[in-house]
Amino acid sequence: MKEVISSKNAPAAIGPYSQAIKTGNMIFVSGQLPIDPATGEFVAGGIKEHTAQCFANIKAILAEAGATTANIVKTTVLLSDMSLFAEMNEVYAANFEGTFPARSAFAVKTLPKNAMIEIEVIAAI
Repeated sequence: MKEVISSKNAPAAIGPYSQAIKTGNMIFVSGQLPIDPATGEFVAGGIKEHTAQCFANIKAILAEAGATTANIVKTTVLLSDMSLFAEMNEVYAANFEGTFPARSAFAVKTLPKNAMIEIEVIAAI
């Protein structure tokens, strides 16, 4: 059985998908763009600010399911260019304490809305 997880403190889905799905003790959070849920627009700034907003959105969605970043077991980071990796990585690391989750990171040709970054996560509770 699957349960839809949705937060008003994260941007609404921009397509036919859910912000997150919980099944059993697993939460699958859809890729989050650096969109400010209050404005529906990308936050100002560069990759550091965009990474921080992706995590703010992820945290809001996880909170709806009673979870935090401590519950994340796997992340996937999509970047518009690998030259953004080091700055992204600084902000990424600051969002975790203790053991880091498993991670994949890829540069892709284009992201939705021409974003610089998108992050999806899997959490276990």
